[in-house]
Amino acid sequence: MSTVNPRRWWALGVLAAAQFMVIMDTSIIGVALPEMQKDLGFSQGELQWVFNAYVIVFGGLLLLGGRLSDLFGARRIFATGWVVMIVGSVLAAAAQSASVEIAGRAVQGVGGALIAPSAMTLLMMLFGHNPKELGKAMALYGAAAPAGGTAGVFLGGVFTEWVSWPWVFIIYVPIGVATLAATGLLPAVQARRGSVDVLGAAAVTAGLALAVFAVVRAPEVGWGATATVLELVGAAVLLALFFVIQRTVREPLMPLSVWRIPRLGSANLAMTLLGAAWIPMWYFLNLYLQQVLNYGAFASGAALLPMTVLLMIFMTAITARLMGRFGAKPLIVAGLFALAAGLVWLAAVEPTGTFLVDVLPASLVAALGMALAYIPAMMSAMSGAPQEQAGLASGIVNTTYNVGSALGLAALTALATTQGAGELGNLTALTDGFSAAFIGAAVIAAAGAVITLIAMKGDRSAAPAAAPEAAPAADAPASRSETAGV
Repeated sequence: MSTVNPRRWWALGVLAAAQFMVIMDTSIIGVALPEMQKDLGFSQGELQWVFNAYVIVFGGLLLLGGRLSDLFGARRIFATGWVVMIVGSVLAAAAQSASVEIAGRAVQGVGGALIAPSAMTLLMMLFGHNPKELGKAMALYGAAAPAGGTAGVFLGGVFTEWVSWPWVFIIYVPIGVATLAATGLLPAVQARRGSVDVLGAAAVTAGLALAVFAVVRAPEVGWGATATVLELVGAAVLLALFFVIQRTVREPLMPLSVWRIPRLGSANLAMTLLGAAWIPMWYFLNLYLQQVLNYGAFASGAALLPMTVLLMIFMTAITARLMGRFGAKPLIVAGLFALAAGLVWLAAVEPTGTFLVDVLPASLVAALGMALAYIPAMMSAMSGAPQEQAGLASGIVNTTYNVGSALGLAALTALATTQGAGELGNLTALTDGFSAAFIGAAVIAAAGAVITLIAMKGDRSAAPAAAPEAAPAADAPASRSETAGV
């Protein structure tokens, strides 16, 4: 029987703070994007790489981060992740060119991919002995995610408006140092022997990056251009190689047998399409507020607060109750349809629009859809998993959400650019491009609702298998409640 850690609630505070910061890292940059674009010379199409560089690396390396946590000890990998996050933050803050900024964001993604799974492993070690305590700890840990998203939107506006945009990255340095100083509260974990599937991690991350790169460049060089075709074929080969590697190595990152878990496939498809619709909405809404309505950074962040507060309330207090009454599938379908409706509403934005008429009501409807769909899709993916595979199922669903986010943003940025979003200063052309992106995202969300309705088997289960007394496999990535900009 595991020994109860007397400092476990203090340790939970450290882990919740880490979750808060990892989520804030993806939301805090949103309102800073136009200022970064001006200072670093990003084109309208290239700007998405400030977001995608983090998301691709984070999603591509989550499973590897969990494996490293398993082999070398969760506390050690947690601390290493924060060191990497600090380095990436300094690099991103000091960047004087677009390429250095993207590199800094990629390094931050590596740090996040080490922090998230090790934090979840440590949480399970601290509270896995008592299901009642585990439930409370998971609730507090989960609440840190929407809180981080909300804080990121607000602080991004404050820093960008009244200090300078590099501060959206500098803030991670003192917080990271404080977190490192507090790691002594976390339980030590003995390393164990095993192999690391570095080749598999490299193949999946490179494949995703190449696919997004091809989609981003396609409007400029042409979808039928030799370069575009070769890049997409190369991405497909790399991703196929990943699956071949998983079948042949002794200790794969993702044993393919995991896909036999009921509802894992349909829930992951729902999460992929949810990310592909939600993240572009958040991204283009930021640009519409600042580039068309001429909002300052602080005003833009404040304009997104109602949406993020609604997300936080629903995700922490309401969605779980609805799941207990209706089950996961109806909420996923309803949520995706609501998100689609909010996006169609947003597509009616005008060059001379106003926040109260063009943005607020539509963004609240979209946020309601996200809040209804995200947690049920996550839990549906994990509910059929046996205890020994619950962590792996969690890691896969987090990865697919990030993959969907990156590919969706790349595709819809390409669509927006072809419809006029690349013409900075031309308010009508910008609005037409953003409207096209909102419509595209609405189609993706509606498709996700229809596919879920058809493909997912009904299930009233609201939670994954209960945690065992001993710590589970350490490849359990944190359940990232992707709120304001994540």
